[in-house]
Amino acid sequence: MTELSPTLPVGDIAADLPGAAELFRRLGISFCCGGNVTLAEAAARNGLAVADVLAALQELAAGLRRDAPNETLPLIDHILSRYHETHRTDLHWLIPLAQKVETVHGDHEAAPLGLTEALLALRDDLESHMMKEEQVLFPMMRQGGHAMIAHPIAAMRHEHDSAAALLGAVERVTHGLTLPEGACGSWTALYTGLRKFSDDLRTHVAIENDILFPRFEPAH
Repeated sequence: MTELSPTLPVGDIAADLPGAAELFRRLGISFCCGGNVTLAEAAARNGLAVADVLAALQELAAGLRRDAPNETLPLIDHILSRYHETHRTDLHWLIPLAQKVETVHGDHEAAPLGLTEALLALRDDLESHMMKEEQVLFPMMRQGGHAMIAHPIAAMRHEHDSAAALLGAVERVTHGLTLPEGACGSWTALYTGLRKFSDDLRTHVAIENDILFPRFEPAH
């Protein structure tokens, strides 16, 4: 994870740090369309002390390490149960709900047109990625590693970037998961579920990139 600083673009922080997107929503900081603005600039525009916003973001980053088991094998089990299975379960109901909202509210100016397509692409990408981890990478790790393990890890890091890009498409078509005034229960439930799914996925990626993978990569 990139070290947090006031000079980082808010879009990069929202994409990289689990919980940051929801924090920015609460503070009124636009990270979707205004994502190239630095944290310092965004805080100033909203009358916020950048030090306070930075402290809240650092607390989110610290929480990531507190919530994951420290030992490697329990950490792998945690990833499988808390993230792999949860992603599958969430997408199973989010996709048909997105299809319903698009169909019923397609003529609304805030309708998330293209959301179902974006979620299907993300589901297919994630399923392929998680299967590779479950069938190849994690078994290698359970056996203590392998001389060639750096190659599948590098591939998984690259696929994490692809998933982040697909998640960005979900943010764009939902206008930063912003509900219109008077949104119905289905639309509200959809965006609530997508916020949780998005943060779960970012946490999943961060745990692997920052905690699990470095344990098996050669020191530089």
